[in-house]
Amino acid sequence: MNNEQTAIRTTYFSIIGNTALALIKGLAGFFGNSYALIADAIESTTDIFASFLVLLGFKYAKRPADENHPYGHGKIEPLITFGVVTFLVVSATIIAYESIQNIQTPHKIPKSWTLIVLGLIIAWKEISFQIVIKKSKQTNSSSLKADAWHHRSDAITSVMAFIGISIAIIYGKGYETADDWAALFASGFILYNSYLILRPALGEVMDEQLYDELIIEIREKSTEVQGVLGTEKCFIRKSGMKFHVDLHAIVNNEISVKSGHDIAHKLKDHLQKEIPNLGHILIHIEPN
Repeated sequence: MNNEQTAIRTTYFSIIGNTALALIKGLAGFFGNSYALIADAIESTTDIFASFLVLLGFKYAKRPADENHPYGHGKIEPLITFGVVTFLVVSATIIAYESIQNIQTPHKIPKSWTLIVLGLIIAWKEISFQIVIKKSKQTNSSSLKADAWHHRSDAITSVMAFIGISIAIIYGKGYETADDWAALFASGFILYNSYLILRPALGEVMDEQLYDELIIEIREKSTEVQGVLGTEKCFIRKSGMKFHVDLHAIVNNEISVKSGHDIAHKLKDHLQKEIPNLGHILIHIEPN
């Protein structure tokens, strides 16, 4: 299974899981008198739409290179990530607003059984985060990473809800709004996570040099090719799940132009074989 197929299947996993959890949280929050759980359900609902956005992005990014997009359509990925972050910010804003409204409105103490529901939700969301973040690293997908952090932010809101409901139940009258305060604090965590997701995606759009480990690997693999004495400049930019490389290879200055040309082709083929995530590779020959 290639990276694109892995990413798409992982996104379907997120959609199915978030749909089920949104229903469970909404019902538990309504019948259990907990706005923190309802806020959690809102967050999960935005996760569903965000995951669909990620899925559409993957389908578009799979399109082959064409005349207008010689490097393919992978740059849609960080743009999709911006959309996912927008969903997170919107959900955090809604949760914060509704939490403040509920803090000002008297209401009943949440039911104790909602803690059991929350405990199971927290466990599942953390498992989901670990699964999706692992796949995002495997596929080098920034939007899948954003989707993974959706799961983690959902787990955080659930932890906040658990703490708030526990306080309300333990201390009773006068602490009915504890879970509303918990939802308000959770919205702050979601906004912080939004920044953590946005920052690398912005770097990807701006072709920021963030791939030191890959550069080291490329330099090491290059010297395995006969005729390559070393490397000079090495620039990398990411597009979707592929890394495009501009590399200066050092060769003996006494060889012919044709020999230098042949070495460049051998180097390109070797790098693509040894590092499958590489896309376009431009080799510039530097005489020593």
